Amino acid sequence: MVPAAAATDVLEVLHAVATAIRSALDDLEDWGLAGTNDWQYRHDLVADAVGCELLLQAGYGVLSEESGLHDADRELLVVIDPVDGSTNAARQIPWFATSLCALDEHGPLAAVVANLATGSRFDAVRGGGARRDGVPIAPAPTAAMGAAVVATSGWPPSHLGWSQFRCLGAAALDLCAVACGTLDGFVDWGRQSLSPWDYLGGLLVCREAGAMVGDAWGRDPVSRETGGRRTIIAAATPALQAALAGARRAHPPSPGQGTA
Repeated sequence: MVPAAAATDVLEVLHAVATAIRSALDDLEDWGLAGTNDWQYRHDLVADAVGCELLLQAGYGVLSEESGLHDADRELLVVIDPVDGSTNAARQIPWFATSLCALDEHGPLAAVVANLATGSRFDAVRGGGARRDGVPIAPAPTAAMGAAVVATSGWPPSHLGWSQFRCLGAAALDLCAVACGTLDGFVDWGRQSLSPWDYLGGLLVCREAGAMVGDAWGRDPVSRETGGRRTIIAAATPALQAALAGARRAHPPSPGQGTA
C-alpha cells in the first residue's frame, strides 16, 4: 500500500495538473467541436495534452477519456477526464471540471475534482477524508426519497418519488455535490452508463466524505479499462442509497434514453 505521505504527494501532483489545465484553457479562444471524434471539443484536446504530459512526466500511467491508455504498467494509474461536462463548457454553463483519480493496487488512492468555471476544488485521499477548497465536507442527513434533491445523468422514465431532480451534465461534480450535501443523491439513467473517468474522482470524494456510492447492479465500480462502464448511484445515507438503487434496477433505460 502507498504510504500516507506518498499519497499526499500524489494529491499535490493532481492539483498541479488541474491548475495547468485551467491555465491552458485561459488561452483558448475557440471552444467548439474539434472535428475529430463525435462530441470531442477543442478544449477536450487542449486539456488532455497538458494533463497527460504532466502525469507521464511525474511517472504515472494514464487512462484518459480523450486519448486512452498510456504506460499502464506503472505503479500508479491516473484516470482523468480532462473536461468533464464538455458540452457545458462549450455553452458556457458553469458546471464542468477536470476530474483526476490515482489508482494503486488497492484502488482509488487520491482524487481531485476541479470546477474549471468557478475555481472550486474537491479533493480526497484514501483514509484521509474529503475537502472542498481545503475545508472538510460531509453529506446531508437525508434518508427519505420524498425529501431528496437528486441529480441524474440521462433522464428517468417517470417521477420516482423524490422531491426534485436536476440533470446537470457533469457527473464528477454531481457526485462531489452529494459528498458535500449540496445534493442528496445521484443516479445514472444513461443507456450506455458511465466510464471510469466520469466517476472515479467523485467516487473517492464521496467515500471519504461519508456518502454512499456504488454500481446499481452490484459490480465493482473501480475499473481500469476504457470499456469498464458502470451504472453509478450515490446517496447521502444508506437508506436513500437503497431506495435509489432499487428504483434504478426496477426501471432499465429504454433504447431512446441518452445521457446528459
